[in-house]
Amino acid sequence: MLRTLILVLGVLVALLLLLIAIGYALPIGHVATRETRLGAPPERVFEVLREVEKFPAWRSDVKSVEVLATTPALRWRERGDNDITFEMETVEAPRKIVTRIADKTLAFGGSWTYELSPQDGGTRLVITENGEVYNPLFRFMSRFVFGHTATIEKYLDDLGRHLR
Repeated sequence: MLRTLILVLGVLVALLLLLIAIGYALPIGHVATRETRLGAPPERVFEVLREVEKFPAWRSDVKSVEVLATTPALRWRERGDNDITFEMETVEAPRKIVTRIADKTLAFGGSWTYELSPQDGGTRLVITENGEVYNPLFRFMSRFVFGHTATIEKYLDDLGRHLR
């Protein structure tokens, strides 16, 4: 019994070490892109993306938003699945927004670039994540379990439902 327990624990520790080693072998940075077509015009989509205080009304992973600053850049904290502080670095109405994670204490960071263009009476929206995952175990999970595009896809699903 004790021997079996030690063997099982040894296998689990070896597996964990293997996952961490693979995580260390993966690059810290990644680029992930997804796009969708929305029925609303670019000006309306742009407005929804800029109104961070209204995110809890349509984003399933955000419970509340606290605006921290409006100058020199819009800065806010989202509370929900994660508590994350963001900053809106670039705003080029109605075609481009760049947001960046402003919290340097997290196991991940990076930016999202939103590119909007008119398409068939609606909007083509492309989101590109330039992400970084610092923790090697989380890096393994992000690459092989969750996928780098999972958060973008959830965001686009929520946005699409909101704009219907």
